Amino acid sequence: MAADPNGAHLLIVDDDRRIRTLLARFLSKHGYLTTTARDAAHARRLLAGLEFDMLIIDVMMPGENGFEFTRDLRISHSTPIMLLTARGEASDRIMGLEAGADDYLPKPFEPKELLLRVNAILRRTPAQPARPGPPQNLHLGAFRYDIARAELWHGESRIRLTSTENALMKIFSARPGETMSRARLVEALGQGDSQAQERAIDVQITRLRRKIEADPKQPRYLQTVRGAGYMIVPD
Repeated sequence: MAADPNGAHLLIVDDDRRIRTLLARFLSKHGYLTTTARDAAHARRLLAGLEFDMLIIDVMMPGENGFEFTRDLRISHSTPIMLLTARGEASDRIMGLEAGADDYLPKPFEPKELLLRVNAILRRTPAQPARPGPPQNLHLGAFRYDIARAELWHGESRIRLTSTENALMKIFSARPGETMSRARLVEALGQGDSQAQERAIDVQITRLRRKIEADPKQPRYLQTVRGAGYMIVPD
């Protein structure tokens, strides 16, 4: 089954880490860019800094549940939303659609059905007015990052990236030329918000520079913005 993602970026919101990781891997395998959030509050922080083509939201989350989150999002967002829940009663489906969801998929479900529904929603979503966005490829000197495939290339050779390095490249690619604070990167990676995690970001940035910079000690493309964070500056 072939998906037609066209580089679509999906936000998966679920308090169950195992489920959101499995969904992210499955959808990434079929060509989508994916970002995950552990709850509505985390998702709001991501939405404040990133743009998504579709949201997949679990209903039964602690704190603000999926119905409430969807209803509130509809005040300011037209992004397609699919709700996932173990509650499959007709009344719950009606509640989800009334809240503003585009589709409602009861658990358990076949991953292929999820993929078909995601494809269908994105196909019927009206085209938005053209707006500035990231290119399909990010050119960094002799290196090229294919955003849709999430692959780094040096000429004809593919450079292996760790999952964290790839996640960082996705984040930076979505906002070229924009400063990303350490705290914002930690949140986007879903790693909590401790100072220790922020220091770990510095380590990951150093490792990533070794793979995309001719001189990692004097970075041209993945720059440090003193006192603010990091920024990627493509050619």
